Amino acid sequence: KLEYSMKLHDELHELYELISMLVVIAERKGLKMIIENPYTQPHYLTTYWCIKPSLIDKNRRNDGDYYEKPTQYWFINCQIQNNLDFEPIEFVPKKVISKVKKGEYSVQTQRSMIHPQYARRFIKQYVLEA
Repeated sequence: KLEYSMKLHDELHELYELISMLVVIAERKGLKMIIENPYTQPHYLTTYWCIKPSLIDKNRRNDGDYYEKPTQYWFINCQIQNNLDFEPIEFVPKKVISKVKKGEYSVQTQRSMIHPQYARRFIKQYVLEA
C-alpha cells in the first residue's frame, strides 16, 4: 500500500509542477487562460497552490449541466465577468456520476463532458466582455 501511495504522490507532484509551469508561461507571455478543475475539500490545488480560484460553481445544474458536480475555475490574465444571461435554461436530465455506465465513451470521459448549454452560459456570463 505504501508503494502505491508513493506512486500516486509522484503523479500528483508531476501534475502540480506541470500546471504551475503552464501558468508561469501564461503569466510571462501575457496569455489569457481559464483553468477548470473539480472542487472538493480537501483539494490539492485549493490547499497548496498559491493562486486561489476565481470562481467556484457549487452546482453546475443551475446553469444547465448534466451534473451537480462542484467545479473551480482560475482566470489567468483575464478578469471574470459578471454578465446577466436572460436566456431560459432548458431542462437537462440529471446524471449521477456513480451511476454512469460504459457506452460510446469511457466513464471517465463521460464524467468530464460539459453540456453545451452550460458551456454557452458560462462563456456568456463569465468570459465575454459586455
